[in-house]
Amino acid sequence: MKIGIIGAGNIGGNLTRRLTALGHDVSVANSRGPGTLTALAEETGATPVPVEEAARGAEVVVVTIPLKAVPGLPSGLFDEAAEGVVVIDTGNYYPRQRDGRIAGIEDEGLTESRWTARQLGRTVVKAFNGTYAQDLLDRHRPAGAPDRTALPVAADDESAKQVVRDLIDELGFDTVDAGSLDDSWRQQPGTPVYGLQEGADAVTKALAEAPRERPADFRA
Repeated sequence: MKIGIIGAGNIGGNLTRRLTALGHDVSVANSRGPGTLTALAEETGATPVPVEEAARGAEVVVVTIPLKAVPGLPSGLFDEAAEGVVVIDTGNYYPRQRDGRIAGIEDEGLTESRWTARQLGRTVVKAFNGTYAQDLLDRHRPAGAPDRTALPVAADDESAKQVVRDLIDELGFDTVDAGSLDDSWRQQPGTPVYGLQEGADAVTKALAEAPRERPADFRA
């Protein structure tokens, strides 16, 4: 597939490494411009592009930037994407550590990915938000392996969710259906599944045990 990645930090960089190794056509962008991505491009064969061009022709776009930066993404970002483009949101709300107070999350009670979807003007699939970046390189396993890690995936669009689940399976991880974007609070920071390095049964259990109230450390 043609995949665009917006954000070349730990998650974005390692997804670039794995997805190119699997043969996908990857374009990668960051806020500092394509000239800062030369080393990653040489390592992986990915194409560094400006953010404005990251979704051009893409069937999947991964948005993996600080939540506070999402409203600053270019308007019309997805205008030249492939029809039916699937957008993956890896973001987390860290009000005290990074993002400041976001009213839609704090006052309206929106889940982080529901808020992100509103900013982007299109639905998203929440995935990879509780994944350690190094695990993408070190913990992938073939299907059926007893120590295969599972990742939760939430979305409103079932077909988009399936595209992402299939991609994660190709990356070497099982998935658990975590429901809709309104259910995605179950995998936000501070929940039992966040950072969990276990299989599907443990992930399913952790999602079910998530407390509805956002932990104090993750409130403004």
